[in-house]
Amino acid sequence: MVAFARRFDPQWYHVDPGRAAASEYGGLIASGFFTVSLFMRAYVDHVLSRAAAAASPGLEELRWTAPVYARDRLAVVLDVLDRRPSTARPGLGTVTLQGTMTRVGDGSDVLSTRFRGWFQLR
Repeated sequence: MVAFARRFDPQWYHVDPGRAAASEYGGLIASGFFTVSLFMRAYVDHVLSRAAAAASPGLEELRWTAPVYARDRLAVVLDVLDRRPSTARPGLGTVTLQGTMTRVGDGSDVLSTRFRGWFQLR
């Protein structure tokens, strides 16, 4: 988490333990983009690796709703909001998905996203 922040998002609340501990966060928090990368890994492992997926036409919404800490355990829920044949890519279907990442233990949402994926039609 800290190595990612040092390389890609070196803001004090991600990389300075002393300053972060004295802040409203009470310690280092993950970069939102690190959190999104955890979400993406879960999506690849549990959906894309098992589907006839193509590239994604885009992200419609991304919200970080609570800070993530190093010892947090996180869970992902993915809901299908819509599915239809793609107008841009014949032979593919466009699926609109809503993803939520939740902190295990207190149940608080830490990330919310809505995006579209292309999948082969059956």
